[in-house]
Amino acid sequence: MKNKRLLSDNEVQKGLRSIIFDGMMSQSLSTLTGSVFLTAFALALGASELIVGILATIPFLANVIQIPAVFLVEKLRVRKSITVLASALSRSLWLVIASVPFIAEGFEIPLIIVLLVALSLLASIGSCSWNSWMNDIVPKKSLGNFFSRKMLMSTAVGIPAALAAAWFISVWQTYFPEMEVLGYSILFICGFVFGLIGVIVVSRMPEPSMTAQTMPPFSEIVKKPFEDKNFKTLIKFLASWNFAINLAMPFLTVYLMTTFGYSASSVTIFTVISQITSMLFFRVWGALCDRYSNVSVLKIAGPAMVAVALMWAATSAFAGSDLVAVLIVGIHMISGAASAGVNLATGNIGLKLAPKDKATSYLAATSLFSSVSAGLAPLIGGIAIGFVGGWEYFFVFAFILGLVSLWYLLKLKEDGNAPNKVVVKELVVELKNTTSPQNVASKAKSVSDHLLAAFK
Repeated sequence: MKNKRLLSDNEVQKGLRSIIFDGMMSQSLSTLTGSVFLTAFALALGASELIVGILATIPFLANVIQIPAVFLVEKLRVRKSITVLASALSRSLWLVIASVPFIAEGFEIPLIIVLLVALSLLASIGSCSWNSWMNDIVPKKSLGNFFSRKMLMSTAVGIPAALAAAWFISVWQTYFPEMEVLGYSILFICGFVFGLIGVIVVSRMPEPSMTAQTMPPFSEIVKKPFEDKNFKTLIKFLASWNFAINLAMPFLTVYLMTTFGYSASSVTIFTVISQITSMLFFRVWGALCDRYSNVSVLKIAGPAMVAVALMWAATSAFAGSDLVAVLIVGIHMISGAASAGVNLATGNIGLKLAPKDKATSYLAATSLFSSVSAGLAPLIGGIAIGFVGGWEYFFVFAFILGLVSLWYLLKLKEDGNAPNKVVVKELVVELKNTTSPQNVASKAKSVSDHLLAAFK
């Protein structure tokens, strides 16, 4: 029998540093190829709202492959190899997408859809093995602290990447307006380079032996999490939440560009404002997740995020007003603060509640149901917009659906749950400490030191 490989403390620390570095590279890739620039790229090629909805749907629906991917991971038991190969192939396809306008004239949109499907399927396979791998490296007692630090560092890199990209596109459109599409292609190529660096770093990470488990049939994998009452509630919450958030939010770039006339660069600036706000809250939410629970954080951040959808619906009444820019900035700040807590807590809670010996299948099942709901939402939104004719209706509907998801949240149990007033009180105290001049200076130095260390 093959000896089980355990990681030393030094290997664990090396693995944690590598996870953070890959997070920074992945964030750079996501920023340069993400929704704002991909949507603008598609619109420049003549895409309709329905096509934008399809593009937003693909990454989510592609996650259905995670269930069969579980069998692949368990059979081969080489998580590093699967992660590296799938990620490398997935990220390489951005080079092909970048070249599409110049090699497939007249068929750009269909080919981009096909390539994005292939890219997303490969990324989902890599994500399945990656999640199992991370579950064996990151200590559960410090999930909140670690992932808040990871998200903080990723955002610290993503912000200058977004600003640089926005500046580049703005200059490019000024001097080469007839070659707008080429500008976006250049961004995708740069994103690929960052993604490749991340893959190289991941390939050098240590990998512990997998916990042996007998793989049940496909139907059993799907059923098992639903036999756990609390985990069933988690799946219902995540599925309904992802549907609510993704019904209209993927179209926010289209909404801002068509309703208010903002450029892709301006939309990127708004996004950066949201990211900066998130940076102020990552460590705060992370500390509260570890001190109390992910559910405790979600009960505060979740309602705030739901309220954001209603705020977006209200902005249409201010079209043409000088006040609209102030409102949009304010909404992005609230969204940044709330989404930091929501993203951190929803990312951690599955790792926290899944049985360790069934983590791969449980997390894959969670991803399946959450992703299907998240994928269907923008598709439905893209189809329905042609009949309804107003994005504000989708924001209102997203608000209502968000309230439904919060009802499931109230039934979710996790060790350490605390009353809302206790968490809010601690949140205020943490924010005061975090935003003090001395602490801001200290955090800035800490981020700077971590960034320098990461690139050594």
